[in-house]
Amino acid sequence: MKTAAPPKHSKILILDFGSQYTQVIARRVRELQVYSEVVPFNVSASQIEKLQPNGIILSGGPASVYDKGAPQIDPEIFSLGLPVLGICYGLMQMAHHLGGEVVFTGRREYGAGMLHITNGSKLFDGLGNQLDVWNSHGDEVTLLPKGFVAAGRTESSNFAAVEDRQRHLYGLQFHPEVAHTPRGKEILQNFVYHICRCAMDWTMGSFIEEACHRVRQQVGNEKVVLGLSGGVDSSVVAALLHKAIGDQLTCIFVNNGLLRAREEEVVQRVFGENFHVKLSYVDASARFLTKLHGVIDPERKRKVIGEEFIRVFEDAIGDLAKTGHSSQITGHSFRFLAQGTLYPDVIESISIGGNPSQVIKTHHNVGGLPEKMHFELVEPVRQLFKDEVRQVGLQLGLPKEIVYRQPFPGPGLAVRILGEVTPERLSILREADTIVQSEMEAADWYYKVWQSFAVLLPIQTVGVMGDQRTYENTIALRIVESQDGMTADWVRVPYELLARISSRISNEVKGVNRVVFDVSSKPPSTIEWE
Repeated sequence: MKTAAPPKHSKILILDFGSQYTQVIARRVRELQVYSEVVPFNVSASQIEKLQPNGIILSGGPASVYDKGAPQIDPEIFSLGLPVLGICYGLMQMAHHLGGEVVFTGRREYGAGMLHITNGSKLFDGLGNQLDVWNSHGDEVTLLPKGFVAAGRTESSNFAAVEDRQRHLYGLQFHPEVAHTPRGKEILQNFVYHICRCAMDWTMGSFIEEACHRVRQQVGNEKVVLGLSGGVDSSVVAALLHKAIGDQLTCIFVNNGLLRAREEEVVQRVFGENFHVKLSYVDASARFLTKLHGVIDPERKRKVIGEEFIRVFEDAIGDLAKTGHSSQITGHSFRFLAQGTLYPDVIESISIGGNPSQVIKTHHNVGGLPEKMHFELVEPVRQLFKDEVRQVGLQLGLPKEIVYRQPFPGPGLAVRILGEVTPERLSILREADTIVQSEMEAADWYYKVWQSFAVLLPIQTVGVMGDQRTYENTIALRIVESQDGMTADWVRVPYELLARISSRISNEVKGVNRVVFDVSSKPPSTIEWE
């Protein structure tokens, strides 16, 4: 039976000119419960018409409009009758293409400023006469296009905010999307609600229904396979696909022997017993440890684990085909491979600063799955940011221990053991890591930080235990806070908590007599030690 198509919802398109804040703009709009979508700067006016947005935001960018090869907009976009808000470089594009004048001042204005509102623009409804704003620009508008008037000025610019009310065109020389513009969200709210007339119809409930509809349309009656890692993204994808297509989904959970303590039990309990998902559990720990024997170099470790994962995954699919779990399509057992690609991956792949083909290959080959496997991809959460994925997980009934768990590296504990990975060293690290997690949870710190974990160092030190001299291993604690993993800082957790973790590891984990605390930020360090 055909399911009814989901209703069309409000939409704001964001044209990406390479700003470091493009993702922030998209997130701010979604926080208003309005769907936002990032598209390349060179999207045509006719393509935009097909997408049927309620309005358009032009992002900032690092270029000057006069630079050779600077990204340029299709000027026809300004004639579509859609509201447009240009931010920084977006404003310069608007002025440049509509007959105004833009000059490169030779000085970059960066930092806090005061905006004086001059003509009661709809953008600033309810915001008073002056606002703290954040500047980051090099070009400056010196002559407005015909039909435009100034809506706000700063000490350094008479045209810090401009508008053409007749054509619904607006421009800001500052960044309303960043936290340093305290009331910037209200400016975006005025644009999205009052100027673009968007409805608050982007909710995770509506997303789930739409995603299920899309998946059913894409896969029909075919089978889908998902490599389930137990992480947030793959777990939410598993729950979402199970809701959409039921037993057409088979999840493969590979135990590579490098998992956290009881990881395989948790995943099998949550998805096998609670959700009744078809789950194939593959214990390949011996295979991985054999391949890692004698390997010390961290990059070699990653390569060995990645290559072995491909072989194990292929073997698992072959075994499922033999037992009749799936139909034979195009020479292998499953036609569709599901992946947990997220929206930041998609945005990065269209960014003008990167190489889209390279980025797409990285993101779309989970675990390095080779192209020769000829899967068609199912990516049901590719529209979502991480916090939205967590909201979907909660709505689908996933437990908090899955939805809010901390990120875990693909190669597992192998990159938290400096030096060779052996069963003995894995046992030491697992015990230490379990203590770290349990103490962080008991102190109500686990969900407040980005990551907290133990690292086993290839260093033995002298110690004293029960009047006996010892020569044992060293554990390093790594506890960091971050928004996205790109930058991070070490967390100033209470000394009492550090003392409990250190005492328990030294007393309970055989083979450890010293615990150290890593106080490095990223950069210059990385979060993981390898």
